[in-house]
Amino acid sequence: MGKVICAGLGPGDPDLMSVRSHRLITGARHIAYFRKAGRQGQARAIVEGMLAEGVTEHAMEYPVTTEIHFSDPEYNRVLAEFYDRWAVTLAEIAKSKDVVVLCEGDPFLYGSYMHLYTRLQGRAAQEIVPGITGMSGCWTASGQPITWGDDVLTVAMATLSEDELAERAANTDALVVMKIGRNLPKLRRALERAGRAEDAWLVERGTMPGQTVQKLSEIDGEVPYFSIVLVHGQGRRP
Repeated sequence: MGKVICAGLGPGDPDLMSVRSHRLITGARHIAYFRKAGRQGQARAIVEGMLAEGVTEHAMEYPVTTEIHFSDPEYNRVLAEFYDRWAVTLAEIAKSKDVVVLCEGDPFLYGSYMHLYTRLQGRAAQEIVPGITGMSGCWTASGQPITWGDDVLTVAMATLSEDELAERAANTDALVVMKIGRNLPKLRRALERAGRAEDAWLVERGTMPGQTVQKLSEIDGEVPYFSIVLVHGQGRRP
């Protein structure tokens, strides 16, 4: 019997991958990874040059990404079918061989693998290898501690409504906001309403080539979807 192994890759820099993930990836005979159709995929790019000769690659291409809004029932239906299909495929491979699934960051922190994890319960043995989170790589790149003392840290998605983003930002000490992209104008307004806009930083491609760390107030134009906005804690006072 084989098993499905999800290897957390860390925030992007291959040097920040765990020794265990590296060992599993370099020794794998079957590798699976998510990607947008027609792209190499960030997870696959991170492991470039690590794979054994003759490894079988399984590119799990999303049927949709941002073409349909995530609140649309069609979005959920199409992605559910996608995860169902790949859960069956991976379980079939794992009947006789190990298959390593690549996952950026940490698999259990907003990782796409979670959708496979639930579907593989009772179908195949699984192993999860944790990784350094993308947000950890980004706040380290900013050169400032994200929290001090008993600061409360809130992690939010920029896909939330402006009202909820403003409320979350106003009622926390430190803030991480993920999935920026086209949500930037809404997020900027929410941070302004919460009085946190001038303290916000935006990190693009954290720990990877082309990394940038900029004050949010100095950014014009579009930013990538997988950028992260940070508001650092300053230490709570009695």
